[in-house]
Amino acid sequence: MFNVGYRITRSEADAEDVLQEAFISAFRNLDSYRGDATFGAWLKRIVVNKALNALNKKKHESIPDDDEQWDIAVEESTTEYREDLTIERVKQGIEKLPDGYRTVLSLYLLEGYDHQEIGEILGISESTSKSQLNRAKGKLKELLRA
Repeated sequence: MFNVGYRITRSEADAEDVLQEAFISAFRNLDSYRGDATFGAWLKRIVVNKALNALNKKKHESIPDDDEQWDIAVEESTTEYREDLTIERVKQGIEKLPDGYRTVLSLYLLEGYDHQEIGEILGISESTSKSQLNRAKGKLKELLRA
């Protein structure tokens, strides 16, 4: 759960705060757990929401409301092998992404949410989530080429 918070907030201190708030919130609202999903999934959703709230409080960069401005075509994937790409370099690249890009990329690729769920979590449309993911991938490729 710490890693979930860290990937969204990019700060160990913020991730620790998020985790603490999430556990307190989960404990206080334990009676609202309906058992629709596993307890871990329910707790993870709380952590994600708390991390997003922390991120929004900082107001570093917000995802725009204008869906049309962010609609882009989905790129075709081309796989190229590069020996110099390590897990650490990819992690560092992800951390350098703007908050909005990093959040969507983390929720989609690392946490396994689909675009509809990401849209609901972030209050954006499904197409905006897809566009942000494509832009995040493009920006990450640029960062890793540098």
